[in-house]
Amino acid sequence: MGPVTAGEGRRPRVAIIVQNLPVPFDRRVWLECRALTGAGYDVTVVCPKGKGDPARQVLDGVTIFKYRPYAPGGSALGFVVEYLWSFLATAWLIGRARRAGRFDVLQACNPPDIFWPIARWLRLRDRTRFVFDHHDLCPELYDSRFGAARTAAGAPGGSQLAKRGLLALERATFRTADHVTSTNASYAEVAMRRGGKAADDVTIVRTGPDPLKLQRRQEVEALRRGRAHLVAYIGVMGPQDGVHVAVRAAAHIVHELGREDVSFTFMGSGDCHADLVALRDSLGITDHLDLPGRVPDAFVVDVLSTAEVGLSPDPKNPLNDVSTMNKTMEYMAFSMPVVAFDLKETRVSAGDAAVYVADGDIEKYARAVLDLLDDVPTRTAMGRLGREKVVRELGWPCQEAAYVGVYDALTGRTGERKVIALPTEPATTSAAAPDADPQTGA
Repeated sequence: MGPVTAGEGRRPRVAIIVQNLPVPFDRRVWLECRALTGAGYDVTVVCPKGKGDPARQVLDGVTIFKYRPYAPGGSALGFVVEYLWSFLATAWLIGRARRAGRFDVLQACNPPDIFWPIARWLRLRDRTRFVFDHHDLCPELYDSRFGAARTAAGAPGGSQLAKRGLLALERATFRTADHVTSTNASYAEVAMRRGGKAADDVTIVRTGPDPLKLQRRQEVEALRRGRAHLVAYIGVMGPQDGVHVAVRAAAHIVHELGREDVSFTFMGSGDCHADLVALRDSLGITDHLDLPGRVPDAFVVDVLSTAEVGLSPDPKNPLNDVSTMNKTMEYMAFSMPVVAFDLKETRVSAGDAAVYVADGDIEKYARAVLDLLDDVPTRTAMGRLGREKVVRELGWPCQEAAYVGVYDALTGRTGERKVIALPTEPATTSAAAPDADPQTGA
């Protein structure tokens, strides 16, 4: 199928489906929306509601339809019910949104890999093209959350059946897609190997932070809570994210290594947040470690502008090893060195801006944090390297042209893209910018 043109005087219409986060809270999707509207596309999003969100709103020219989320629990069956509800609600809202005119392109973001039937329906009805924005490896995500636990409980058959089902859904999504946008080279390889896509039908679009918005600002001394140092975590707190390792490393720093001069702030929420609070309290570091949950963007900017080290404790497994962690690049945007376990794609993102520890070694992880806190020149140099890599390579302005180019090719549009000059050194201001918007993804 060749390019589908929008028609004389009509802006091409794009529908974007996202299930696991509301928009604009999903920062990658919001950056994509802004890129498309800036390039002249008419963008509609269908997503779940956040707390207090209206059913329909227009933000910065993007029309957003939202449905009430339904999450009956964190079990495997609970996810099936949640995804079925999300599919039906999304299909209904796409139908409503289509009343304003046919969509030229539909984009579905995963997880989950369930929206390809909507793409096929729109293709048959309107010749709508389908872009699969590949955020996660759902079969590996299932293994990281449920596979090992089910096998240990004596149910390997059920686990394997679910895995085969997820692989089938992934394969159907890839085969339906006219184009795949992958978050890194490892995911692009999966699209070609497991999904059967040709190299020309896959484009790498990293979830890079916007360095013009995310940069180190004035420190807020009170956030250190009377201590010399602050160490930060920002992101999801699920079973696969390894935040419990960071909590135990903090306890090791305080109790075993005797460092009373370090405060920790771990920001974010997820299935494990309550368990992490209980673990912190049981380890006797309540006064040292703050777990405030999901916090306003301005607070995140203040913490990341004050902290000296960022933590990426994601354990090594088939999912994490090939996934790009948004938090790692956000630490880099704030000129912070990173302490991480030795994962393939984390090395691609961070390079020499991170210290890498063998998987699961809590004592060495704790020691690596202290080594950076105590070595100001090394810490500063690593932070500078990370910031420069975000500005010159990883940041969203470096990804935007490739992303919009996918849509231009599918709709037969051409045009010059504005090149934004980026600063090589972070600016310092007296307060966080009102539009500063860090991501809180993995």
